[in-house]
Amino acid sequence: MTRYRVIANPIAGKGAGEELIPQVERLLTELGLDFDLVRTERVWHAAELAQEAAAAGYDVVVAMGGDGTSNEVLNGLMQAKKRVAKLPAMGVICIGTGNDFAYGMGIPTEMEAGCRTLAQDQRRTIDVGRVVGGRYLEGRYFGNGIGIGFDTVVGFEAAKMTHLHGFLCYVVAVLKTVFLYFRAPLVTIEYDGHALKQPALMVSVMNGQRMGGGFMMAPDGDPGDGLLDLCIVDQVSRPGIFALVPHFMKGTQATKKPVKTGRSAGVVITAIDGTLPAHADGETLCTDGERLAAEILPGQIDVIYAPPEAAA
Repeated sequence: MTRYRVIANPIAGKGAGEELIPQVERLLTELGLDFDLVRTERVWHAAELAQEAAAAGYDVVVAMGGDGTSNEVLNGLMQAKKRVAKLPAMGVICIGTGNDFAYGMGIPTEMEAGCRTLAQDQRRTIDVGRVVGGRYLEGRYFGNGIGIGFDTVVGFEAAKMTHLHGFLCYVVAVLKTVFLYFRAPLVTIEYDGHALKQPALMVSVMNGQRMGGGFMMAPDGDPGDGLLDLCIVDQVSRPGIFALVPHFMKGTQATKKPVKTGRSAGVVITAIDGTLPAHADGETLCTDGERLAAEILPGQIDVIYAPPEAAA
């Protein structure tokens, strides 16, 4: 019988995690899953617990939380991959604010549907990104994407809001960030034989499709194609930022002149004038970085997901 280790973040969803744990335990029991559940107690604890679960022979390691929890579990599994003969699959039960990793992997972002998906045990193999720079000179793995510049500051502002939840939290954070971060650093962006030198208000390096719970940074992103999807926004005025927001919500920003897109197995972003605030899957890489190098590692782990026909 498949053995599941659920790694629950009790402070995910701005504190809702602990309240939801009994509901998840009840649902998984009703579905007949053989599972045990452990709570995280500190930063990076989910990564450590994921490594321990892999070493103990669990078949599936489940991140119960938001994008930060998923990122830590992903990092733990990637570290465990160097030491175990058979790597567990990864599952997700969403109780976070953005849940963008789950969305990009085809995992339901509604809690009960996520539990049912675990029981159905449909799997797909996904690529995993790796970024070097900022606080992580030895590298950190990511599943959904890296944000550099404007959207990173949006994440910082959203994290401060305790009274708003979900996508609305990020929308309000965007409005605040327009007045906090509007001067683009001068950067070089090297990828796939290209070398751009330009002001860049924002650079998104995506394995999934969206960030901030609803902004479609890479509407055609595919976490199994062996490529990163790039979205680069030039310096624009404050009114220009407001004008672009609806396009990012619809995924039509590539039609706008200040936006460039591309695809590559790797990319290097270097600040020439100014610095790079950056995150990976919503987790801070740096607040004033100088150089970030990202690559895609094809076909790294299996995730339990809901195929489109099952989700319909």
